[in-house]
Amino acid sequence: MPAVFQTLFPFLRWFPLSRAKLRADLLAGITVALVLVPQSMAYAQLAGLPVVYGLYASFVPVIVGSLWGSCSQLHTGPVAMLSLMSAAALIPFASPGSDHFIALSVMLAMMVGVLRLFLGAFRLGAIVNLLSTPVIVGFTNAAALIIGLSQLSKVIGVPFPRTDSYLLDLWRVVTQVPQLHWATLAFALGAWLVIAGLRRVAPSLPGVLIAVVVATVASKLIGFEHRTSVSPEQIEHSSLLATVEAFDKARTRIDQLTTEIADLSRQAERLEQRGGHDAIKEAAGLRAEAAVLEHDLKRLKSDNTLRQVEMHATPLRAVRAPEGVLRFHADADLTEKAEHEPGLWRFSNVSNGTIVLSAGGAVVGDIPQGLPSFELPKMEWGLVPALLPAALVMALIGFMEATSISRAIATTTGERVDTSKELVGQGLANIAGSFFGSYTVSGSFSRSAVAARTGAKTGLFAIISALAVVLVLLSFTAYLYHLPQAVLAVIVMLAVFGLIRIQPLIQAWRIDRVGAVIGIITFAATLLMAPDIANGILLGVVLTVLHYLIRTMRPRAEIVSRKADGTLGGIEAHRLQPLSQDFVPVRFDGSLTFINVAYFEDMVLEAHSEFPRACAVLVIGSGINEIDASGEDRIHEVARRLREVGVCLCFSGLKHQVMQALEKSGLVDELGREAFFPDKETALEMLQERCAGAAERAGAGPRTGGAIHTPVAG
Repeated sequence: MPAVFQTLFPFLRWFPLSRAKLRADLLAGITVALVLVPQSMAYAQLAGLPVVYGLYASFVPVIVGSLWGSCSQLHTGPVAMLSLMSAAALIPFASPGSDHFIALSVMLAMMVGVLRLFLGAFRLGAIVNLLSTPVIVGFTNAAALIIGLSQLSKVIGVPFPRTDSYLLDLWRVVTQVPQLHWATLAFALGAWLVIAGLRRVAPSLPGVLIAVVVATVASKLIGFEHRTSVSPEQIEHSSLLATVEAFDKARTRIDQLTTEIADLSRQAERLEQRGGHDAIKEAAGLRAEAAVLEHDLKRLKSDNTLRQVEMHATPLRAVRAPEGVLRFHADADLTEKAEHEPGLWRFSNVSNGTIVLSAGGAVVGDIPQGLPSFELPKMEWGLVPALLPAALVMALIGFMEATSISRAIATTTGERVDTSKELVGQGLANIAGSFFGSYTVSGSFSRSAVAARTGAKTGLFAIISALAVVLVLLSFTAYLYHLPQAVLAVIVMLAVFGLIRIQPLIQAWRIDRVGAVIGIITFAATLLMAPDIANGILLGVVLTVLHYLIRTMRPRAEIVSRKADGTLGGIEAHRLQPLSQDFVPVRFDGSLTFINVAYFEDMVLEAHSEFPRACAVLVIGSGINEIDASGEDRIHEVARRLREVGVCLCFSGLKHQVMQALEKSGLVDELGREAFFPDKETALEMLQERCAGAAERAGAGPRTGGAIHTPVAG
């Protein structure tokens, strides 16, 4: 088969499919589907989307990622990390769960897909090397904590306020612990016991699916949701009604502001495309107006989340009036002997003047039945620059996850993983998925591990798992109505807390303390900057690059002498006596380029100043891998300055490419070939003879200039 077909259609490697392969893939596909369905719904909620969008993201992207990926056992679909990053990137621009938020989630998936496809097509996957191991570990640990603890509100059944400070929001959740819903907590603990227990006792059983089925049945049997819709006249609590009214008005205003900001951005973009001084000026005015509205929008959202917490903290008791209508009073206003319906009621929602109260827990609710329709993603070009940094980080993080999973699996299967092809496959999966209502996806470690463990042979297993999702969308969504959201929260928490690793940072501390500190800073910054967690890893990347530049600007350079075992070592680090006062050997472990030539000059001149009697400075250059024009020019300058005081600049052990560059520049002839030695031992021996003879001839008086004129031995 021509190689071009293998490149364009990598899934052709699956064929021919034997009966044994088909059987193995069928079993693996069904097993993965049992994990995929509940996981995808949980991760969709983490992304701020209705649960059905998790199922949409488990259909087309799974198939495309499998067909065009390079690892047969990698399963593409919703993952916890990118779900949280997607929500964090979009919350400043739309309310979670709203139509605008859904449209932006799909648009972000398209952006991430295009970036990954670009990186893969031009084989730029090496850019992920900017993410050092300590930075990745620090970011992953912080993100896992953020993801896991963000589910705490669902576990105890209280609102989770969303403001600009994740830690402050989390603290507000903790302060609501006295108002926890015991039945919700019971479902969460029960799901945790089932999933964790089956993992230990019977790991072959689908613990996640069993927990979902049992919890859904139990929720329906006991009427866990227990909601009612009432009119404002039925609530005998004036302050609560006032807060509800303010909440509803603010939410309406939030929707209006979101629309106005989008319109202003589109108008400004059209003016900027038109060009011209007046158009650009008008566009700047529109941008400024949009910025003011964005500030108001952010304030309204913050105020409304706090109102939601306040309303939930106001429990009500239901009292049946003589006419049979339920009226809801503040719990504190009723005496113990007053006749009232059992249970506490709390505010849940308000819509079109009707207030929804709940005495139970939160469930998944209605899930639209049917497959996602084909629809072009709605691109809001005015938001593309604002979302681009987050999209780039998501593209790199998702790529890093997918390739690390693929390589881990490849160590057992022996399959070769092509990172560029994997980038192309992941990019196409996100692009194709965005046309079918999918948000950002990537390779899943847990589902890929299940596939490898159950013996998947080709990517056909992923297609089988996607067909199982299709079956759920067509026939079983109605049965998921009563699934408690607390169970989905536990699924997320168990998945992400397993990502937390401390040992790599401890190991990094032993080897590279600066790198370890950068990892710790990344961890702290990600927590502090949440929900904008992409900024945390960007800070880590910037610090890593700065650390690398500083190390490159100041490579290891030291005056050396003999250690007890005969090898050379730094005289300061090992407290050694100098080899001689007549010459000074200096080791320089770095390429001579524009970024560090100033440091090279300082190091050589400082060595000469410490040994003023020396007639030569020897640069042990076996660690110099390259030299540029700035390096050559600086050597010329340093050699001239030393020659003026009668000191020769010498080199030993220069690599072929460096020596060749110096010969082409004429510097070898200028310094004299006797100033270049093939290795350091020869250089030390020859300089011992030369400089000792020069010192005897010069006596105690100062040298008056010129290079060493002792003939070269041999």
